[in-house]
Amino acid sequence: QVQLVESGGGLVQPGGSLRLSCAAAGRIFSINAKGWYRQAPGKERELVAAITSGGSTNYADSVKGRFTISRDNAKNTVYLQMNMLKPEDTAVYYCYARDQFRGDYWGQGTQVTVSS
Repeated sequence: QVQLVESGGGLVQPGGSLRLSCAAAGRIFSINAKGWYRQAPGKERELVAAITSGGSTNYADSVKGRFTISRDNAKNTVYLQMNMLKPEDTAVYYCYARDQFRGDYWGQGTQVTVSS
């Protein structure tokens, strides 16, 4: 099993910044990718950003140039730096970790609200 603990969500004004963190614990040696999805009310869950064990990154078109995913392997933590936030970024953000043998694990979700 893998446990994912998220932090860093909250309320921010348009144009502001937030950084989300996701710390992993447990059976992490076969994790080959981590990332973030988000789900807004009435919408499907969508991939925001991902990073592989090799360091390759992938972003949704809607966040390119504004969001940056990174990791600290020593802390088993992945981060999502979100800049120039827009009201349409409002959603619950979920961290995930992909185990090459066991499938995906999910965090509990953290609310991000962008509003003036």
